[in-house]
Amino acid sequence: MSKGQPEPSVRMRILVVAPPPGVRFAVQRGRSELLEPSAERREEIEFEFLLRSGSPLPAVPVNFVGEFAQGPPADRFVYINSGTLAGQADSRWTRRAKLKLASIPRQIVEAALSTQGGVIEARVAGTMADGGPVCASVKPHAVVWALVRDVA
Repeated sequence: MSKGQPEPSVRMRILVVAPPPGVRFAVQRGRSELLEPSAERREEIEFEFLLRSGSPLPAVPVNFVGEFAQGPPADRFVYINSGTLAGQADSRWTRRAKLKLASIPRQIVEAALSTQGGVIEARVAGTMADGGPVCASVKPHAVVWALVRDVA
């Protein structure tokens, strides 16, 4: 990428599958803003947003940047907030889950950046063993990453 050219963007879609009933979810933007779901169904909650592919760094496959990319360049992630952290004041839950962007397979990232209408989609279980919303660093094997095509 040469100086002055815009950084390529990629659309991200996060599907929180089988969330606990009555718990609100939101994706964190920056330090404290929240992105509301783009679609909400009983069986899944969907979020869509853009990330940019920043300047490459040594030992970092893709340096995602933008208002939804959290953490240092070598360990970028997206926060999925739930309960009080998602603006649900009366919730008994105060949780936040990290989806590590480095766990996205490189071929999916490259295909999304080069495919018209390409979207990187993550499917993550919304409920933990204790019955509460997903939280902490989500293990890479617990997230299913895929390239999907948006047919708009």
